[in-house]
Amino acid sequence: MDLQLTGKRTLVTGAGRGIGRAVALRLAEEGAQVALLARDRSALEAVAAEIGPGALVVPADTTDDAAVRAAVDTVVGAWGGVDVLVNAAARPASSGPTPSLADLTDDALRVEVETKVLGYLRCARAVAPHMTAQGWGRIVNVSGLNARRTGSLVGTVRNVAVAAMTANLAEELGRSGVNVTVVHPGTTVTERTAGVAQARAEADGTTVEQALTAMAADTRIGRLVTAEEVADVVAFLCSPRSVAVTGDAIAVGGGARGVVHY
Repeated sequence: MDLQLTGKRTLVTGAGRGIGRAVALRLAEEGAQVALLARDRSALEAVAAEIGPGALVVPADTTDDAAVRAAVDTVVGAWGGVDVLVNAAARPASSGPTPSLADLTDDALRVEVETKVLGYLRCARAVAPHMTAQGWGRIVNVSGLNARRTGSLVGTVRNVAVAAMTANLAEELGRSGVNVTVVHPGTTVTERTAGVAQARAEADGTTVEQALTAMAADTRIGRLVTAEEVADVVAFLCSPRSVAVTGDAIAVGGGARGVVHY
C-alpha cells in the first residue's frame, strides 16, 4: 500500500531515540521530509545522518513554548509549511518501584504534565494554524498503555490526559481537514530495554532472560513489540489513508492480555 507520504512535511519530536527515532526513519523511508526535534542536538544529528540529505535538525525543549514556536517557524521557513506532527518527546516510563500515595510528591506528577501533556499541547498549538490554513494535516500523539491500567498513578494520569487532549483537538480541528490520534505503546523494544530488564531482574531476583520472558508474557503475541513496529502504525496514521480514524486511541503493545476494549 502506498501511504501517500512522499513529500509530506513532517515534524517528529523526541526523535533522538526510541519510538521517536523509529518513526522519523519510517517516515523518511516513505518519502516524507522529516524534521527532527529533541533537546539533544548530537542525538538528532546522528538520526539525520541515518536519514541522509534533507533531514532537518531543530533542537528544542518542548517545556519551553517560545522554543517550540521557534522550531516550528524554522520548519515552515525551510519547507513552506508542515503537514504532519508526531509528538513523542516525553520522559520514558519509570522501571523503578511505584511510590505509595504517602511518598508521591507533587513534582512527580507536575514534571510529567509539563513535559508530556503540555509539551504535546505546545507542539500541536504551534503547527495547527499551518495545517488548518492548508486544509489538511495529521497529528499523532505517542502516549502509553498505562492509560488503560492501574499500578502507576503518574503514568495513568499523564497518558489519560494525552488521550483526552487528543479527542478534544480532533473535534476542534477535524472539519479543517486535520486528524488527531493517539497511540498507546506498551513495553517496547528500544535502546532502553536491556536496562529495564536488568532492573526488573534485580528487583525480582531473577535473570535478565527471565525478566524479558515475564515482560513478553503480558502480551497476546507472546513477545515485545519493537519501536519499528510501533512506527509502522504511526506512519499509517500520519498518512492520507487514515482519514477514517480521528480522536481515537490505538493500542500498539502486542495486545494486553485479560482486557476487553470495545
